[in-house]
Amino acid sequence: MGIRTVKTAIATVAAVYLAMLLSLEYPMSAGLLAILGVESTIRKGIVTSLVRIGASVMGLAIATLMLVLFGFHLPVLAAFILIAIPVLLKLRLQNGLATCCVVVFHIFSVGSATIPIVMNELGLLLIGLGTATIVNVVYMPDLERRLKQERDRVEELFSAIFVQLARNLRDVDYIWSGSEVLEAHEAIERGKQEAVKASENRLFSGNPYWNGYFRMRSGQLESIQDMIQIVAQVYSNLPHGQLVAELFEALSVDVKSETYTGNVEKRLESLESEFKNMPLPQSREEFEVRSAILQMCHELTYYLNIAKREKKQ
Repeated sequence: MGIRTVKTAIATVAAVYLAMLLSLEYPMSAGLLAILGVESTIRKGIVTSLVRIGASVMGLAIATLMLVLFGFHLPVLAAFILIAIPVLLKLRLQNGLATCCVVVFHIFSVGSATIPIVMNELGLLLIGLGTATIVNVVYMPDLERRLKQERDRVEELFSAIFVQLARNLRDVDYIWSGSEVLEAHEAIERGKQEAVKASENRLFSGNPYWNGYFRMRSGQLESIQDMIQIVAQVYSNLPHGQLVAELFEALSVDVKSETYTGNVEKRLESLESEFKNMPLPQSREEFEVRSAILQMCHELTYYLNIAKREKKQ
């Protein structure tokens, strides 16, 4: 049973009880409106409730006028729908169509549009959506724990990927399934979704850290995928590959750090200088492999630059 289900039940009972306490007619309608008003995040709940109240009040005014002028007939109700939907779409209040129809259809079923009946419907509307909004604001699950879990999962997978890349460079005959890449992508997407929810659970500007973190990891994963394609071109063991493997092993540890240490970047710069002082390739095979390794170093620089921009120094 999810927390939204529990909140819906609480909001429904509270709305019905409050409508009965205020002696409103048809209190069960307040419960129905409360069900429509419960949302998954605080900000979305408030915005949606305001939209639905605005749409319902507007729809109620239009419907009341049409029913009083032309009578309580089904063609009039059809004409109201034909008018209301384009108007709500134009005003970007289409999310309030369902609650609008609840109050309008209720007045139609009563067969009267007197001031007390209209005020009763407004009362049911405000109680139903108001109760749902209060329940939304009072309790929302803390997503911080889930976000940390996804962050830890991504970092563990990145670390495992770097270990596998190092192993590939040390042993060109080694075969790796690459399953960690797909798992990392899924973990990052889950993290992005949770980060959006966490942001919408704050009335004002939320913590930008999590959105930035998973954006950073998404960009780095693309870079990692490019490295994986490059490592497939390293088809013979060379000292150059062994040296780059050491960088990936160091990166498998640094990736879990909350700050940008710069250790791998310094080692990479030193290694690229060392490569320039090495003898030129003696064969086409060595030339191709060394070119792939150099390309991998460039991609690794791109990966590190992303971390340098996003991580704390």
